[in-house]
Amino acid sequence: MSFFHFIIRNILHRKFLSLLTMLSVTATVAFVLLLSLSRASVEQGAQKGYGPFDVVVGAQGSQTQLVLNTFYHIGAPVGNIPAHTMEAVLEDSNVDKAYAMTTGDNYNGFPIVGIDPQYFLTRYGDQKLKNGSLYRSTGEVVVGAYVARTLGLQVGDTFTGAHGLVEGAHHTGEAGEDGNKEASLHGDEELDELGTDAGHGDERPEVHPAEHDEHHDEHESFTYTITGILPDLHTPDDRAVFTTLDYAWAVHGETSGDREITAILVKPATLLGAHGLKTKLDEMNQVQAVYTSKAVADVVNLVDRGSEIIEFVTLLCVILAAVSILLSLVAAVNERTKDVGLLRLLGKSKGYVLMTLVGEGFLVTVAGLLLGIVAGHVTAYFLKDALFSYAGIQIDPFQWSGDHLYIAFGAVAIGLLAALGPALRLYRMDSLSLFKA
Repeated sequence: MSFFHFIIRNILHRKFLSLLTMLSVTATVAFVLLLSLSRASVEQGAQKGYGPFDVVVGAQGSQTQLVLNTFYHIGAPVGNIPAHTMEAVLEDSNVDKAYAMTTGDNYNGFPIVGIDPQYFLTRYGDQKLKNGSLYRSTGEVVVGAYVARTLGLQVGDTFTGAHGLVEGAHHTGEAGEDGNKEASLHGDEELDELGTDAGHGDERPEVHPAEHDEHHDEHESFTYTITGILPDLHTPDDRAVFTTLDYAWAVHGETSGDREITAILVKPATLLGAHGLKTKLDEMNQVQAVYTSKAVADVVNLVDRGSEIIEFVTLLCVILAAVSILLSLVAAVNERTKDVGLLRLLGKSKGYVLMTLVGEGFLVTVAGLLLGIVAGHVTAYFLKDALFSYAGIQIDPFQWSGDHLYIAFGAVAIGLLAALGPALRLYRMDSLSLFKA
């Protein structure tokens, strides 16, 4: 019988205990791998989330909330700012591109964002829509790829929105045209007048039933028509609905004097120019300019601090896996002491006995490692949509990185160390003592 076959027979002889040990390693590796994929996705998603817009302008309040709502479509807007703020931004020579944004309504939980279609060209280049064409007039929309998949939307469908970011809405039409037409991710429209839905900010005044009915009627009477489906952009924009800047004014019948905007996305000409622009806007009442990268870095640092608890739990899992391997091999030693004594009397060396136990621990660990890698990637695949829907971060379930090598090396090293103790115990005993035992 070969050395390898001998190890396999020993493992199968204690198949239940070996299986439990293998599953312990599998669960630990899968958990560590899933944590690694999630962390990498958070960092990559945070960097991709705001594109070239290094400065965002909005109402005074939480900088983090402003950035998360504007670029990641998370949470409620901080508030609104006057429409003439956009004029001040465009007049600044330090600005390369700037786009006003209105938000505050939703369709089935997905935010409706009003912004000039030139935004897509600035951020994503001259890509092609998956279907249809960009919006050109009030009431026309394009939907993100994730929204379209989730809700089964097609070009030509119509729907009504709802006030806020959590209420439901109604899908009122079926596909009315062939959606095979491709169009660039940019249009020829000039920037419309600026503004947004007043009251879409973070203030929560008491709403009386009559006022609630008025909001409900306003949104029910305004119908959106889907003109295009965006391609997979792999950013939070995949889970948003985009339309003209003036959609909120049209819904609520606001006059030009009452119009406000939610935020302004700014691509500075230079980094020095960004500093000058921020200083200028910070002097305006009720307006703040935020460095996007700094606010995002603060969020990532907060996530990293929170992940320390998860890392502690991961360490406990690693220790439990090592203990599981150790207990399995200790049980094997207690069962096989007389068998090992017979092998020694038949002429097998101490090294052979040592390698059989170490090899057994190695094979169980490697089997658990391979299953754990597969389980980690499969779990990431099934969790990717849930995480993207909740936080706008996409996990790449099939991503491979240097962490895989560290995980594999660590798992094998722990398995060998756990196997070495019981193996040395038999190695030090003479053959006669083993046989008598």
